Amino acid sequence: MAKKDIMLSVALATYNEERNLARCLASVQDTAGEIIVVDGGSGDKTCDIAASFGATVVHTGNPPIFHINKQKALDRCRGRWILQLDADEEVSGELMNEIEATIKAHPEQNGFFLPRKNYFLGHWLRKGGQYPDYVIRLVRNGKAHFPAKSVHEQIAVDGDVGHLTHALHHYTYDSIGEYRKKARTYVALEASELHARHLVPSVTTALSYYLVKPSATFFLLFFRHKGFVDGWYGFLFALFSAMHFPLAYRLYVKKFRR
Repeated sequence: MAKKDIMLSVALATYNEERNLARCLASVQDTAGEIIVVDGGSGDKTCDIAASFGATVVHTGNPPIFHINKQKALDRCRGRWILQLDADEEVSGELMNEIEATIKAHPEQNGFFLPRKNYFLGHWLRKGGQYPDYVIRLVRNGKAHFPAKSVHEQIAVDGDVGHLTHALHHYTYDSIGEYRKKARTYVALEASELHARHLVPSVTTALSYYLVKPSATFFLLFFRHKGFVDGWYGFLFALFSAMHFPLAYRLYVKKFRR
């Protein structure tokens, strides 16, 4: 099938996502002209599940900056438009209808923010910067790329970026144990980024990472972005987010500054 014959490609990078992947792919299979899954060496049934949905599975390594594999998935897509997803996300029916209508309308924009709704410890978060949590996921083929420099980066788009209105569902953390598991990965990546920046440990730096940054983050999420509306879950999300700074700094000093 020629590239011009595909209106929408769906691109994912995966690693041990057998718990989530079927839900994600089921939400797009009726609309996607192709599904590209770049897998980083999963040891579970991720690749079998992807194949059962007719996806093209590309086998590769699992780099620390996962956006490298996301870029590989973009590079393999042939559609005019690409919907880039994570395996723990689900496209609502309303959002898929909006995506179809948008790309058929020949928009001037080369990318679109999607309002993401985050599921945290069994609850949908309404505030705390978690809804609407805008992420660029719909892009015109050839007009977007991942810089692949930071775990927190957005995809970069060449041209104007618009906004869609219906929610992308994000099933982030079902339990505190799952949160801690994923958090260890992010903390390790942040420590590596501090190493790449050649951060010099000092009393001032320690105060910043142990006190100033976590306090500011908690205040921003829980008060300014009204995380208190979500009660206990909003408090926990703000607290856990704030703790990333001291944990990353402590790991950096322990691992790289001996």
